[in-house]
Amino acid sequence: QVQLVESGGGLVQAGGSLRLSCAASGRTFSSYAMGWFRQAPGKGREFVAAIRWIIGSTRYADSVKGRFTISRDNAKNTVYLQMNSLKPEDTAVYYCAARSDYGLSAQANGYDYWGQGTQVTVSS
Repeated sequence: QVQLVESGGGLVQAGGSLRLSCAASGRTFSSYAMGWFRQAPGKGREFVAAIRWIIGSTRYADSVKGRFTISRDNAKNTVYLQMNSLKPEDTAVYYCAARSDYGLSAQANGYDYWGQGTQVTVSS
């Protein structure tokens, strides 16, 4: 089993920044890829970014490229999402997810484990 706990959400003005953290525990993550997704009210879960634990290669949704950065600290078993130049349309519940595969999937059903989510609200 894998447990994921997100933190770092909150309320921020447009143009501001937030850093989300996802602390992972349980099984080893050396063979895992990690992702961030988000879900706004009335919408489906949307891919944001993904990273491979070992080599750190990344993938981003077009809507966040150049503004968001995903990273990981292997020693702390933690994945981060640095969000800059935030926009009101970034408002959503952000979820951390893990998959027992190296692929940087953008599909929510490609992930095996999920955190409880953290709310990010961007005011205009």
